[in-house]
Amino acid sequence: MEPQLLHCVTDSVATVVIHHPAKRNAMTAAMWRALPPLLGTLAADPGVRALVLTGEGGTFCAGADISTLQGSPQEAQGLAVAAEEALAAFPKPTLAAVRGHCVGGGSQLAAACDLRFAEEGSLFGVTPAKLGIVYPASSTRRLAALVGPAATKYLLFSGELIGTERALRAGLVDEVLPEGELGKRVAEFTRILASRSQLTQAAAKEFADGRTDRDDHWAEQARGSGDTAEGVAAFLERRQPRFTWNVPTPG
Repeated sequence: MEPQLLHCVTDSVATVVIHHPAKRNAMTAAMWRALPPLLGTLAADPGVRALVLTGEGGTFCAGADISTLQGSPQEAQGLAVAAEEALAAFPKPTLAAVRGHCVGGGSQLAAACDLRFAEEGSLFGVTPAKLGIVYPASSTRRLAALVGPAATKYLLFSGELIGTERALRAGLVDEVLPEGELGKRVAEFTRILASRSQLTQAAAKEFADGRTDRDDHWAEQARGSGDTAEGVAAFLERRQPRFTWNVPTPG
């Protein structure tokens, strides 16, 4: 099978799989280009309430396919940044499910997700210093917002790989699961995400990411959504709420 991004939607959760096992799921130029339109399609699907990004088999992503850097490193980096920004802008909750190596462009993608769950024994690294590449400013700032400036400098200065214990301590990972338990936990947690109010999630995502120009927009959405009334009624009636607000489709 050619290197590609596979995807499916099950129980309101979209799963995107990085599939290039011959090179530990390294991202080719074609795969970087394919990610933004795929995310756009999934974001516009009202049946999708959360997204999981993972890798085929026992590796998340070993980074960019180095052969793509032989032509124009700047062009290759631009493709990676565009894919990262599209993932960060996805309007519904995103979760990276990490097994094995999550390195270079793989860490770039994982950091662009809202949450990261990892299997014990996984390894994380940001490795441009090994290639003499200036890591993109936007990616560096995103990483620093996630783990802080000291941990960002450690990762970028050294290019060293860190394990799940240190990644959890630094805030790069939100949960670490024993071997064989990652899939079950991700399925369980995304079911929870899919059952919650998309209105709450979408507003919280923008606020937490630092957007400051949409306070009035979200206040207006809350007034007209019906989600609050449904949530309160469900609580008083001791039943599961049936939230109906959905992320508007662009255009």
